[in-house]
Amino acid sequence: MVQHKAWVAAVDMGYGHQRAAYPLRHLSPTDKVIIANNYEGIPKKDRRVWKSSQSFYEFFSRSKNVPVIGNFLFDLFIDRVQRIPEFYPRRDLSRPTIQLRSNYRLIRRGWGRDLINYFNTEDIPLVTTFFTIAFMAEEHKFKGEIYLVCCDSDVSRTWAPLVPGKSRINYIAPCRRVAERLKQYGVREDHIFLTGFPLPEENIGKKGLETIKHDLTDRIVNLDPERRYRKKYMDTIKTYLTGVKPDEKHTHPLTLTFAVGGAGAQRDLAVTILRSLKNKLLAGEININLVAGTRNDVYLFFKKEIKRLELEKVLNKNLTIVFALEKQDYFTAFNKIIRVTDVLWTKPSELVFYTALGIPVIIAEPLGSQEVFNKRWLKTVGAGISAEDPRYTAEWFFDWVNTGWLAEAAMSGFLDGRQFGVKNIEDVVFHGVSEPTKNNNLL
Repeated sequence: MVQHKAWVAAVDMGYGHQRAAYPLRHLSPTDKVIIANNYEGIPKKDRRVWKSSQSFYEFFSRSKNVPVIGNFLFDLFIDRVQRIPEFYPRRDLSRPTIQLRSNYRLIRRGWGRDLINYFNTEDIPLVTTFFTIAFMAEEHKFKGEIYLVCCDSDVSRTWAPLVPGKSRINYIAPCRRVAERLKQYGVREDHIFLTGFPLPEENIGKKGLETIKHDLTDRIVNLDPERRYRKKYMDTIKTYLTGVKPDEKHTHPLTLTFAVGGAGAQRDLAVTILRSLKNKLLAGEININLVAGTRNDVYLFFKKEIKRLELEKVLNKNLTIVFALEKQDYFTAFNKIIRVTDVLWTKPSELVFYTALGIPVIIAEPLGSQEVFNKRWLKTVGAGISAEDPRYTAEWFFDWVNTGWLAEAAMSGFLDGRQFGVKNIEDVVFHGVSEPTKNNNLL
């Protein structure tokens, strides 16, 4: 049996691009994701370009917390540059942006040539989750096929190359809207492949959907304590799941996971949630996971606030901080806790695609144009609900559980999401499949 290999490359900017690459790491000849802005031997001039871009984005992302001027600064320097236009009316949007032209000027001056020269030491394809790496590969004459995995439910013009109609870059689309959007940008239809987002195997199952179905079976019971959803939709549940009993009650407390984004901009929201749910935590009526990711400052902030709220007695019992020094270790830890998570509360990042695992999302305030569109997509799927006032979480959150709304959102995400992204990507890259067969969903 021939073992297929491909370079898998991402960037260390937030979590989204590496989270999409993590489930594909086994394809790499090194069994690791190559980080384009932080690999061994990266030229100092290349590192400086990457560093300035990352620092610029993170500074203005955190600036949104600054009263009055914060939103203005973010919109002016970040969101306006990356803004996604409305989809309708359908029209030609192939004209390149100023940011795209600027990126290409840097690439043509040599930015990224060292990385692509390294990739050319193996005659294998390149699969990347960041558009600049794909542009570098094309401009610096990468020998193999180039595949660019899109990480959101809609993308800005920056994701398409300078002259899309003449480019050889292939696009991996997580949902139908991305595939249609790329056509507006001038990408050739035969270079677009609708596969779904690459979700981790440990959350899906090795042979099919056995892990998802096992976890969702428990989750439906936990999210439907009054049995309202099961009474109405038991026939649907029986069609797709096994072992769900109409009158079964949950056997462990409801588990809520709150995930802070890569820039750490929403750490204060976690404190408001904890304050509201304090009595529920102390009474053992809820489990909470606070996801600090790889940010030590967020981890220390959570520890300090937990102490200030006098919740230390439940820390590492039914209150847990998820933190790791390295992103790969963080993704492993996150995928583990997400299996026992009943509800995920997060801004609408790439995590919106995790609803395909049967996890309902409480939607925090979007950060940037792509997250506004992710929020819209999530609500279209029916797998996400916008958060109410976090000061009163203890009231509305349990109302949502008791009415069965979150159980319905969990099933909607499972039924309409795409779970086979990794398998489909392998079929496209290694077997020349133009229309992956494991696509049973509408969106």
